Amino acid sequence: MRPPLSPQRENYLLLTLAGIQFSHVLDFMIMMPLGPILMDAFGINTHEFGLLVASYSFSAALSGLFAATFVDRFERKRLLLSMFALFGLATLACGLAPGYAALLVARGVAGAFGGVMGALVQTMVGDLIPFARRARASGVISAAFSLSTVAGVPLSLWLAEYFQWRAPFVFIAVLVVLFILVGMRVLPELRQHIEPSASPSALSGAEGARQAKHPHPFVAMFAVLRDANHLRALLFSALIIFSGFTVIPYITIYAVCNVGIAQQDIPYVYLLGGAATLISARRIGHWADLRGKVKIYRLVATAALLPLLVVTHIGAVPLWLWLVCTTTFFVLVSGRMIPAMAIITSAAQPRLRGTFMSLNGTIQAFAMGLATTLSGFIITQDASGKIAGYDTVGYVAMAANMLAVWCVARIVMHDPQAVEPDVTPK
Repeated sequence: MRPPLSPQRENYLLLTLAGIQFSHVLDFMIMMPLGPILMDAFGINTHEFGLLVASYSFSAALSGLFAATFVDRFERKRLLLSMFALFGLATLACGLAPGYAALLVARGVAGAFGGVMGALVQTMVGDLIPFARRARASGVISAAFSLSTVAGVPLSLWLAEYFQWRAPFVFIAVLVVLFILVGMRVLPELRQHIEPSASPSALSGAEGARQAKHPHPFVAMFAVLRDANHLRALLFSALIIFSGFTVIPYITIYAVCNVGIAQQDIPYVYLLGGAATLISARRIGHWADLRGKVKIYRLVATAALLPLLVVTHIGAVPLWLWLVCTTTFFVLVSGRMIPAMAIITSAAQPRLRGTFMSLNGTIQAFAMGLATTLSGFIITQDASGKIAGYDTVGYVAMAANMLAVWCVARIVMHDPQAVEPDVTPK
């Protein structure tokens, strides 16, 4: 077993992983506030914009499935930084895309590498951070989402407004280079998950030697999928993501078309929402470690039903009221993920955690793409430019959220320290 990190090294590790996650999250997040700009620049409708968002997610799902066949065979640090570098090149290609079709392809390639990265970040948290502090660690990583909304998205929108829509993608590519340099220095090597191949003497002759040297690529994946607890955790993960991403990609379009918010005021939505979650994420993580991860998840997820309902049903209102609604939405809907990711990470058998988290990334990305695509078909734009069907999307999101609340009590956490006094595993 690897010796525990000192508090200082643990903080450096978490901040570096949060920085890598920041670049990845910002690349995905920026597409949503750029929605009205891209629809105008390319002359596309809501369905085609939904495909731009979903192409990233579906590609991430496929790459995560592929990564599950090999991710536990490689040292974590080198694999993470390699995927990060390729992700940076794909993001730069997005900024250089000459048209809609090229951008669609580039988004898919970025998603392919981004999906593996996200799983590796969570895997390293599970490998290095003790269970007692894992929700706090998830809160630090989740701060990447908050920081991307409070600083990254407004800055990217400013770049898009004063230059053009390509500028945010070039900015993200520069960030990737900077965080690769930091990661090379700060991240520790992780090899303890790599098990020696089975001894050839345990098998027969040349066939045994061949199998020991070249194990079947799907062995680890099948081992994950044979565990019923893993399947429950993956279902739980899919429901959380689906409930959020039926609503999130279309918030900006709905705000501009129906609520009456000016495009130049959209950065305030992300500025205030991100600032609030930057504070709340750490508090939610602390409460989850102190009071029980399942208990805090249930409280936050149940509270999230209200903003899911309000944001998808509200009509034309003043900017200040819309900001109250969206800030509450960001705090509670994203806040669910902090205890949830600690629960999901701990549901994995430690020796299969990399494979499990890759499959989890696949499931989350597929749920994200499915939610975005489904909403794109439910939502329509009438002749006056207003959005219709967003209320229906809200009901779908609330139903998925309640299913996730029901599902969480059926997940068993494998870590030896994972004693949750508020839940009896079923």
